[in-house]
Amino acid sequence: MNKTLNGHYEDIDQAKNTEEDLLATGLPRESIYLDRENQVIRVMIPAEEEREIREIFDRHRVTY
Repeated sequence: MNKTLNGHYEDIDQAKNTEEDLLATGLPRESIYLDRENQVIRVMIPAEEEREIREIFDRHRVTY
């Protein structure tokens, strides 16, 4: 089952670096959405990948 993880970022560079790391793990681009107005990065993932995504968020200081 898929779930959505939302992370709040402080600036667009932080969001883009996080997005690059997420893509490097093999996530498809269409699974990642940057909401610039609300400064949120949304990631649609299978539930079993949640831990890895949270580690990437933590590495880039994206809060969830």
